[in-house]
Amino acid sequence: MSRFKRGAKLDSRAGFRTEKEEPAAVPYGLLKTARKSGQLNLSGRGLTEVPQSVWRLNLDTPEEAKQNLSFGADDRWWDQTDLTKLLLSSNKLEALSEDVKLLPALTVLDVHDNQLTSLPTSIGELQHLQKLSLSHNKLKELPEEVWSLKNLTCLQLQQNLLEHLPEGVGLLTNLDDIDLSNNQLTAIPDSLGNLNHLVKLNLSHNKLKSLPSGISVMKNLRLLDCTHNQLESIPPVLSQMASLEQLYLRHNKLRFLPELPSSRLKVMPYANSDSFLSPIEMLEAEHLKHLSTLSVLELRDNKVKTLPEEIELLQGLERLDLVNNDISSLPAALALLPKLKILTLEGNPLRGIRRDLLTVKDPDGKGDEPDTAMTLPSQAKINVHTIKTLKTLDYSEKQVACVPDDVFDAVGSEPVASVNFSKNQLAAVPPRLVELKDSVSDINLGFNKLTSLPLEFCMLQQLAHIDLRNNLLTSLPMEIEALMKLRSITLSFNRFKLFPEVLYRVPSLETILISNNQVGAINPLQLKALDKLSTLDLQNNDIMQVPPELGNCTSLRALMLDGNPFRNPRAAIVSRGTDAVLEYLRSRIPT
Repeated sequence: MSRFKRGAKLDSRAGFRTEKEEPAAVPYGLLKTARKSGQLNLSGRGLTEVPQSVWRLNLDTPEEAKQNLSFGADDRWWDQTDLTKLLLSSNKLEALSEDVKLLPALTVLDVHDNQLTSLPTSIGELQHLQKLSLSHNKLKELPEEVWSLKNLTCLQLQQNLLEHLPEGVGLLTNLDDIDLSNNQLTAIPDSLGNLNHLVKLNLSHNKLKSLPSGISVMKNLRLLDCTHNQLESIPPVLSQMASLEQLYLRHNKLRFLPELPSSRLKVMPYANSDSFLSPIEMLEAEHLKHLSTLSVLELRDNKVKTLPEEIELLQGLERLDLVNNDISSLPAALALLPKLKILTLEGNPLRGIRRDLLTVKDPDGKGDEPDTAMTLPSQAKINVHTIKTLKTLDYSEKQVACVPDDVFDAVGSEPVASVNFSKNQLAAVPPRLVELKDSVSDINLGFNKLTSLPLEFCMLQQLAHIDLRNNLLTSLPMEIEALMKLRSITLSFNRFKLFPEVLYRVPSLETILISNNQVGAINPLQLKALDKLSTLDLQNNDIMQVPPELGNCTSLRALMLDGNPFRNPRAAIVSRGTDAVLEYLRSRIPT
């Protein structure tokens, strides 16, 4: 029996609608299985409102109980499980009902990628909640009741319109994951320093002018991302952050590198390509003496004129990026950096390169070949050092609707192996992508607005890995079966209702990731033919039955089925891992 059903504070009439019509009904089969599994996935269904049948799932007597007087062992509705996981992402929700309190056993509530402008105050009654995903909405503020969710470990708030973060956030002391990026925040409260379990803190793409000294007590924080803000200085007290290894400060108003005594920093990129921001102009000895542990220093797109001889203090430096500055000469001390592997200088008015820099010995002093990979200046409008040295074409996180021709023109005759156009607003695959068909093996088009793949995609004969996550795809063209070298495909967070038929016809596939869609069934006989398939992620779909024959797919090393409404195998078996699930399924095959 549900342990919350008899709660005295729950109004038995709560959740009934008196004025509006009931929104589109959720398939009854999903509700029925949700009572057994405790999980309900309604992502990507175009919902403008959550039906009351969802809020009252554990309160109302099921229909089958009203129609049948006898029940089998699997149909005892009074043994239902409280709903613990509710996925409502990628819908059209503008608000959540106060009736969310009728699901007090929830541990996961995912409403990312909607149009929410507010949250109900009753959300504070979900005291068992551990993960709350609110990203990609239109929230300007949060109710104070959120700060009472003491069991919360994950709070996703990126891509909203938040202007203020109350001190109350410091009450969520169990948080180990919080993302505040891409909001309108102008300040961060000191109380954030109370979140001692945080390892990563993303504050990028806000309007922060300063950082509170309170965050210096975050002893476990390893990565702090403050890119794309309006920071003019960094408080030296940050040097007390004993675990901080990566500090990202690109696109701010800093004019000098921060002085962080005793810092353990390993990575500190500071790039600046926005003309309205103040670029770093000077790099002096006092800026370097506290950064001896740095392995990566990125200063591209600034106005640095000279490098001091004290650059040799950075004895741990492995990569130095000086692209697009005003450097006309290089100090001989660069030759004294024993670990330096990559030095990029493109876009500087260098008059010449000292010969001793080109003959850096390896650490053992053997041989005359330079260990340091160096990219020299060019007049190209687009930086091509990643194209030449890494064979990578990267035009990600630009929020553009199309990729400019200049990007493809910059490739020239270089054999590009990897393309990253993720996190843009692409509604179609760039047609010039086929120009790279002879060399490209890895393409990332994730986090865009793609609704289909063009037939020309099948011309990319060298393609081994394709990432299409977080798009609007509902199907794949059959022509991509021509991609005979394809090893992995990522289709998570799309709109698939059917498992793409063409994937059964690509025998080279080793990994298929298609979680968080609406796939209702799979064909085990066709899957078995994919004898190289080792990873299959079907989490958070609408699979009502797992066919026993799936147990014969013995090549699988990782089979993920969580978050589906099937009854068998039971959660206890699923939790034991892939081998246990496959063995169970084989035992169920009719003989």
